[in-house]
Amino acid sequence: MSRSLARRSLSVAIAAIATSAMVSGVSQADVPGASPGTPDGEDAALAEARETLRGMSLDQKIALLFVISVWGQSADEAHPTNKENYGVDTPAQVIEKYGVGGVIYFNNSGTDNVDGPRQLAAFSNGLQRAAVKHNTRLPLLVAIDQEGGNVTRLESPATEYPASMAVGAGRSTADAKALATINATELRAMGVNQNFAPVADVNSNPLNPVIGARSFSSRPDLASSLVTAEIDGYQRGGKRFETVSSSAKHFPGHGDAETDSHTGLPIIDRTEAEWREFDLPPFRAAVDAGIDSIMTAHIEVPSLDPSGVPATLSQPILTGLLRDELNYDGVIVTDSLGMGGANVFPPEEIPVMALEAGVDQLLMPPDLQLAIDAVKGAVQSGRLTEQRIDESVVRILKLKRERGILDKPFVNENKVDKIVGKPEHIARIQQITDRTTTVLRNDANLLPLANAPAKVLVTGVGDTVLTNRSPEWLRDSINKRGSTATALPTGLNPTRATIDQAAAAAGESDLTVVLTNNLSGREQQRALVDALLATGKPVIAVASQIPYDAGFVDAPTWVATYSWRAASMEALAKVLYGEISPQGKLPVDVPAGDDPSTIQYPFDTGLTW
Repeated sequence: MSRSLARRSLSVAIAAIATSAMVSGVSQADVPGASPGTPDGEDAALAEARETLRGMSLDQKIALLFVISVWGQSADEAHPTNKENYGVDTPAQVIEKYGVGGVIYFNNSGTDNVDGPRQLAAFSNGLQRAAVKHNTRLPLLVAIDQEGGNVTRLESPATEYPASMAVGAGRSTADAKALATINATELRAMGVNQNFAPVADVNSNPLNPVIGARSFSSRPDLASSLVTAEIDGYQRGGKRFETVSSSAKHFPGHGDAETDSHTGLPIIDRTEAEWREFDLPPFRAAVDAGIDSIMTAHIEVPSLDPSGVPATLSQPILTGLLRDELNYDGVIVTDSLGMGGANVFPPEEIPVMALEAGVDQLLMPPDLQLAIDAVKGAVQSGRLTEQRIDESVVRILKLKRERGILDKPFVNENKVDKIVGKPEHIARIQQITDRTTTVLRNDANLLPLANAPAKVLVTGVGDTVLTNRSPEWLRDSINKRGSTATALPTGLNPTRATIDQAAAAAGESDLTVVLTNNLSGREQQRALVDALLATGKPVIAVASQIPYDAGFVDAPTWVATYSWRAASMEALAKVLYGEISPQGKLPVDVPAGDDPSTIQYPFDTGLTW
């Protein structure tokens, strides 16, 4: 391409930003400048990133490494936590003050950023408006954790998705790609351009307290194929401005943990050979698939690094294995630096150690100013070189260029409702979910129901923050099929009085469906299922999140849905009433209770008719 043609291409790109900006109520004066154009492709993005770098100060480059939380639901909403953490009132002022490279949305943890698709699109535009007016004048990476299942930040009216383990039960790479493509399209319409998904962890430990159904499978080959398919959907499934940057997590593999890294530091006792066999393959597949970023795990793996530091801070793991052995030159992002598993050193040490290890993006430091000052101090003292900072900045800028974020940071708020949660998306996800329900046991020959029972009780988990609607969703699905259903949520740890109430209601019903959620260590839930079975009335036990529940109670009828969201409850009702045949196959081994050496329901179990 000639230099003059390259410059014309650059003009087109800048015009695209200006057009998008005008749609969003942003003037062309707000649009950032850009370096001279270069040919399309990876080399072009790299050349442009290096050109942009040359115009940045050290302070600007350091700030670009950080992805932070902000509080509120609009760019101009004053929130006391912004004042407490950042010294300014609104999210826009936070961006203006610090010039960070990205933000991450949550719908919990007190941030409460999400109230609906149109609101989120306006919020994203407001943040981008602040970014392109100040500091580097570069658009933001706007990130989210929209995995599906229990890790869902955007709920209805946006399309909701089953958990990854449900996708593993469906076994379809085409379905995995379709799910990720829909997810990407809706996220990008709301101004979200980076999704911290898919989970590439192989859930080899049934007692894992933090991964579970977030993982596709306990088998590396199945997990690898579905990770690859979702990356394809997120990053290449739609037109350029309908894709998002995806992130495989959590390297080097969180699947064998017995401690929740949100609260402590898990120690993974695998040998290096076991790690290479079980944990490495999905991450290798992600690298081969061209993943934009890889998220680190706050775990200690002595066989890979005997120093005792978390993988997030480990040079042998992040540089030695990920960079040098796997030849990965994309962005490495930490998991939240506010998690317990990361906070094993003084807070000013953690961001510096992460950069020394090979990290590029620093996610959610508890004290942003302290972290920025620590990194700058490390450069000034010679502990970190500015060249090392430059390497990370170039990777981040290259990602933003390749994903079209620099070309089109704004979204058309008037089109959001026509894209997000549209009927075609919801119907397609329901089709995918319908292929995931897994019947593990049908010894009482209850399924499929020969006739619609007159009176059905739906009970079990349902009054917690995460699962407060699942019994109601299933009740509604059952009522559409000719039965009269009642929902009686009992929660994760039902009281004796609640158990007795549920048992009494079951005794007066023709059928009881009980939803369980992680029976390991929850004796009250087990007592609930036992009490329902003791009534002598027909009972269908449903593992509504992790399938391992089926190993803890000897119910004659067990079904696994891997997710308690509305689409999974509707798919369950279809299977119960014989509208569809169950197609799901266990993507994990289900042991007998807490004994991993005894497998009660092996991988690939799945009855059908």
